[in-house]
Amino acid sequence: MKSFIEYSANTDFPIENLPYGVFTSPKNAQKHIGVAIGDWILDLNVISHLFSGPLLKDKQHVFKDDKLNAFMGLTKAHWIEARNTLQKLLDTSNNKLKNDNDLRQKAFVKQTEATMHVPAHIGDYTDFYSSIHHATNVGIMFRSKEDALMPNWKYLPVGYHGRSSSVIISGTPITRPLGQTLPVEGADPHFGPCRLMDFELEMACFVGGPPTALGERVTAKQAEDRIFGFVLMNDWSARDIQKWEYIPLGPFTAKNLGTTISPWIVTVEALRPYIVDNYPQDPAPFPYLRHDDKFNFDIKLEVDLKSEKSPVITTISRSNYRFLYWTAKQQMAQQTITGCNLRPGDLLGSGTISGDSSDSYGSMLELSWKGTKPIRLQNGEERKFLQDGDTVILRGYCVNEIGVRLGFGKCEGKLLPALPYKE
Repeated sequence: MKSFIEYSANTDFPIENLPYGVFTSPKNAQKHIGVAIGDWILDLNVISHLFSGPLLKDKQHVFKDDKLNAFMGLTKAHWIEARNTLQKLLDTSNNKLKNDNDLRQKAFVKQTEATMHVPAHIGDYTDFYSSIHHATNVGIMFRSKEDALMPNWKYLPVGYHGRSSSVIISGTPITRPLGQTLPVEGADPHFGPCRLMDFELEMACFVGGPPTALGERVTAKQAEDRIFGFVLMNDWSARDIQKWEYIPLGPFTAKNLGTTISPWIVTVEALRPYIVDNYPQDPAPFPYLRHDDKFNFDIKLEVDLKSEKSPVITTISRSNYRFLYWTAKQQMAQQTITGCNLRPGDLLGSGTISGDSSDSYGSMLELSWKGTKPIRLQNGEERKFLQDGDTVILRGYCVNEIGVRLGFGKCEGKLLPALPYKE
């Protein structure tokens, strides 16, 4: 399989990937659905008539929407047919698009000329806590090594319902939040800017398939048909605000200030060659959480930090999606076991993904070990937590045994100073 669109060997977007996103461009001020190929975007609005397979010939309208929800709301079989159609259209042996110069001029947009947008209407957003190394690290810091994991942690994927309205696209700045904190134990709380601002290295899956009814469950064995694809995610966190507010109901204003996602949704079919063994689970999960097939992925994850004072970028963490204890299928099964309904476009975050070594931790909280071990940047600066002007860049990519590489693009955000409070 070879595309007639040329690209470098280290691109995130070869013909084996073909992730979906939503963009605007000088050609079209209206939002269009597109697919990334090399340095280009293929505008699916322009070529919607070429989806002529048995399942999609009567569904071509979904590619003319300004968001992906309608396409997500179809079935796994529709998604596979769309992927096969796109790979055939882009293959160098197929002349339908390759030799139609007028159509090519209309259908392809340079990524550098496009503006990316949140790819779907996200009706609901859930954030899980599925990395055993992250949960253990946090437990050791705030409790003890002997009592690191809470009693429920190995029995169910722990999560909380987040704020979907503040899910934003890569490149959108984040403002340091104001809130209540408790700088001195036993003293009165303080109101002001967050002092312990953090990132969280996560991934998230978009829910697909037709909506489920209230009361309907999706088991782990059924969940794959409802996972449309994955993005990178930075769930920005105000650690000091969270510490004061989270008891007894969990994260609230410490987490609703903004959650950044990468613009391109990489499908399960694209990731299938990179499937690896699931993380060993002991005790065995309850039946509704069990699935025998592999649904973990060898996705290499990196976190870069750039200070406003210097152009030098420092890679501060290298982790991997495969470190997750609970799979995306199990996360979805847990959310729906009560009969909670799903809608296409819902977002399920993995929780912070930390590895088993100190250079693979997925947050400043862990990397600096609660501020006791400052991180030294390549420009000589040190960090315990994020400073105003810092830019955090998440990257994720896969490489198989024959060197085929695919990636997710960037998930980037800059931290701006807090806005003064005015009555």
